[in-house]
Amino acid sequence: MEADPADRPLDEAAGPTEWGTSVGVGPWVGPWPEDPRYDRELLAAGDRRNVVDRYRYWSMAAVVADLDTRRHPFHVAIENFGHDLNIGTVVRTANAFLAAEVHVVGRRRWNRRGAMVTDRYQHLRHHADVGGLLAFAAGAGLTVVAVDNGPGAVPLETVDLPERCVLVFGEEGPGLTAQARDGADLTVSISQYGSTRSLNAGVAAGIAMHGWVRRHATPVGPAGES
Repeated sequence: MEADPADRPLDEAAGPTEWGTSVGVGPWVGPWPEDPRYDRELLAAGDRRNVVDRYRYWSMAAVVADLDTRRHPFHVAIENFGHDLNIGTVVRTANAFLAAEVHVVGRRRWNRRGAMVTDRYQHLRHHADVGGLLAFAAGAGLTVVAVDNGPGAVPLETVDLPERCVLVFGEEGPGLTAQARDGADLTVSISQYGSTRSLNAGVAAGIAMHGWVRRHATPVGPAGES
């Protein structure tokens, strides 16, 4: 059976972006750098990837290795029992905020289109069930923080998120499973003021991650430079 096109990674060499136009830089001008982090094919053809300027022309392995020296100690987990389409957005946002890992709980396969190729740079881990995630968190010394607007949740705006934690999100619609809620050390909600019952899971993940960043990370410039 042919693979679902939505599950195929975007071709970075072609330079697709969410804006539908090419970005990046053309072939390297002048003598090529001797730094082994630079990719010879990218130097020759140009670098149209969706990466910050500091990583232009670097190989993917070199970019990941550099990110690994700076990753933040928070993790993100999202349940995937119904093939949630928000996972790609969560992965992309986790990459932007430099999460240690993204954990997918439930189905292994997920739609990668929303990740915009960032899944190649972001560490991912799969757990067959919530029990596997909770066991990992306990072994890694991570506080499990459920993000859910149910009873007993504490407003995120009033909480200092733990530095070493895993932020857990449920699927669009049903939200977190009972096992995830019961296994959490802390449950936080995102204050809402309109008529909708819940936020999009990808949006909620971005808000919660930014809450962690505001508390624990050093601000950087628009191009990702400190």
